[in-house]
Amino acid sequence: MKDKLHDDAMAEMLRDDPGYAIELLNSILEDGNQGELLIAMRQVAKALGGVQAVAEQANLNSTQLYRTLSPEGNPALSSISAVLKAMGMRLAIEPIKRPIAHA
Repeated sequence: MKDKLHDDAMAEMLRDDPGYAIELLNSILEDGNQGELLIAMRQVAKALGGVQAVAEQANLNSTQLYRTLSPEGNPALSSISAVLKAMGMRLAIEPIKRPIAHA
């Protein structure tokens, strides 16, 4: 039996449990690691039919989206919002457990 690539295994898991995709992305957002977030978004895109399909639904260039969803990607907020919307999700603002100190 061939070993699956990590992205393929994650995409399969995310396809089988869509709620996990939301938990995963929120967890990564909480930790604040942009590279991990972009990789996870690529895996979710793969689970939802592939980066090209998500790019088409988000009205984005698929080649650019592949680059954007790499660990070195630096997407604009508008791109992140468009991709998440194409995936059936959105960004939301929530209070953190520890409020920001006022100057």
